[in-house]
Amino acid sequence: MTAHDPARTALLFVDPYNDFLAEDGKLWPLVAKVAAGVGLHTNLKAVTAAVRAAGIRVVIVPHHRWKPGDLDGWDHPNPYMVAGYDRQIFAVGSKGGEWYPDFAPQDGDLVATEHWGSSGFAGTNLDTLLKQKGVTHVILIGLIANTCLESTGKYAVELGYHVTLVRDATAAASAEAMRCAHDINGPTFAHAIVTTAELLAALASYAETA
Repeated sequence: MTAHDPARTALLFVDPYNDFLAEDGKLWPLVAKVAAGVGLHTNLKAVTAAVRAAGIRVVIVPHHRWKPGDLDGWDHPNPYMVAGYDRQIFAVGSKGGEWYPDFAPQDGDLVATEHWGSSGFAGTNLDTLLKQKGVTHVILIGLIANTCLESTGKYAVELGYHVTLVRDATAAASAEAMRCAHDINGPTFAHAIVTTAELLAALASYAETA
């Protein structure tokens, strides 16, 4: 991949909640097999450490946290929302709705407002945060590959951002879902689809030439 100017680049870390990443998280069983296969936690740690060392800003892109009555009066909430509501995913005040400790926001990180559906941009301040910081290139990691990451990446392209997907710093419910996200759908919108190792090498190469 082409190395990016750190001042113009942001890492978008989608949904780093305990419900996704902790062994007792409500959604961990959904992604556990794929996560283990790609080395998810190891790669997420490597990417976040490397981008911070390179001076790239980290932006947390969080999903809406469940609260009682959230969907009361809604005309047609989608099945994704209903399923999350029924299971009280990322519930406010619960462990599952807290940041996974290894990936909690650090000083200097930005935290976007919460998204209700799949896209981290729709109905949030994410685009404003990025544009006010001069960001033109985004790198996507987190969960889930074929839902929130894919939707956020597509929306980013529509808004004019350069998008990089990191194929092994995410997970999904199946290997087939991962293949669709990175080998079928990803190439229709993403400018680059890389492994963690390739991203780290690109960052190191930029540091050497900067």
